[in-house]
Amino acid sequence: MCRGTRVSDDVFKPAVRACAIMLRRPQLVLIDIDGTLVDSVPDLAYCVDALMDRLGLPRRGVAKVRDWVGNGVERLVRRALVDGVDDEPDEVLFERAYPIYLALYAANISRRSRLYPGVAQGLAYLREAGYKLGCVTNKAEAFTLPLLRELGLFEHFGIVLSGDTLAKKKPDPLPLLHAAAYFGVAPGEAMMLGDSLSDVQAARAAGLQIVCMSYGYNHGRDIREAAPDAVIDSMAELEGLLGSAA
Repeated sequence: MCRGTRVSDDVFKPAVRACAIMLRRPQLVLIDIDGTLVDSVPDLAYCVDALMDRLGLPRRGVAKVRDWVGNGVERLVRRALVDGVDDEPDEVLFERAYPIYLALYAANISRRSRLYPGVAQGLAYLREAGYKLGCVTNKAEAFTLPLLRELGLFEHFGIVLSGDTLAKKKPDPLPLLHAAAYFGVAPGEAMMLGDSLSDVQAARAAGLQIVCMSYGYNHGRDIREAAPDAVIDSMAELEGLLGSAA
């Protein structure tokens, strides 16, 4: 979808192809993990429900967790405890629950998580075409690095910035600007590939182009509402999208 344009689903794919001519060919592509490269909800939801069992609370289930992820594990645990997005749990309960969840997730980082269809093809294209690649996620480093390694993704990236690598994380532009500076690339010559509003906000604030996946985690909202520069259904579409960019 072109920036600022709203289109219906039945004309969405042609709109994406037309928007490709408006994209500038980037030197650097920064890529999110959860909801972009990896469907990690099965492991995250398993750990949420295991935590609820230990606390004597009702299980939350995959559907709810899918709408809660995207802002880091701490935020996920807080949402699980209150069974919602905005309220805050009792701090005593949170302090009890958080280390339990961390231990559960450390033992279940990639047991059920899988790459989305088209990810391997998209990454292969980006590398073969000579794009510099970085990974920028809000997931804590203790979980980011094992997940990337266990799913065979780590070697694709020249830099990996996790949610606790720097003083701020997405939607703040700092991680994107840091990555661009690391590669010696001007922000205007870089592109973010993500799936959520925080990815769009970070990219806009940093001056990067932003392409989003249609299938990701955006708290139940259609990512088209955030008006990224383009939306694609599979990373396999990157070759056509970027290959026709100016």
